[in-house]
Amino acid sequence: MNRDDLLDLFRRCSALLDGHFRLSSGLHSPGYLQCALVLQHPRHAATLGEALAEPLRELRPATVLSPALGGLIIGHEVARALGARAIFAEREDGVLRLRRGFTLTEAERVVVVEDVVTTGGSTRETMQVARAAGAQVLAAAAVVDRSNGVSSLDVPLHVLMSLSLPTYEPAVCPLCAQGAPLTKPGSRQVAVR
Repeated sequence: MNRDDLLDLFRRCSALLDGHFRLSSGLHSPGYLQCALVLQHPRHAATLGEALAEPLRELRPATVLSPALGGLIIGHEVARALGARAIFAEREDGVLRLRRGFTLTEAERVVVVEDVVTTGGSTRETMQVARAAGAQVLAAAAVVDRSNGVSSLDVPLHVLMSLSLPTYEPAVCPLCAQGAPLTKPGSRQVAVR
């Protein structure tokens, strides 16, 4: 699947949105990728999972670890394609951790998979969860990298598409300066040109 195919899929699913969004990183942006609108279709999720699994296959991971909530579906589909186990980390009292009986063993081979990388913060935090358990983090992967190269991870990052959408610190956001109201991601579905 190439970049144009992926952009077309996001557009067909009304998952490439414009407005004034507060991203999970805290940054503001005029564009938002609502991967859930693509991944809600099992056929699309399976296709993206297969494509994302391909460069990870030679690493032979035992487990795919994803951050909840955005990474759950794509992590599961990548794990299915790899024949690996799929688990997730979730926040408890503001800290990302393994819950629900999930564990990792010493030196377990893990890849971290999520939907969109913006700053790399949640990917790094998920990697730390694995390392704290003694697991070996081999790589990270995402459907979309919108970090503009600033997500610097200490493992390879495999993505299906890089997309440059501007992001701003809230204090210098031109949309805030114009008085544009913040849109909750997913509440308004207007396709970006």
